Amino acid sequence: MYAYNLFRSTHQDGLVCAVPEERSVPSFVVEPLWQFSGRVDNCETPLGFDRQAAMTGVRFNGFYLFASFPKDLSHS
Repeated sequence: MYAYNLFRSTHQDGLVCAVPEERSVPSFVVEPLWQFSGRVDNCETPLGFDRQAAMTGVRFNGFYLFASFPKDLSHS
């Protein structure tokens, strides 16, 4: 199991790039379009993160892209 660094798109699209800690960050992940948003290991993962899909994505691309949105979408 990888530990992943997460980079969130600064656009309102919910896109997140997960990169295993031992891999290089892809060249398209640059400021100001992306920002570091944390780390995932064996603990709770963000909504939308699929470990099996992440392993496949990393095997083929070196990273995993997924859409993540807040768990609470209710409006106050």
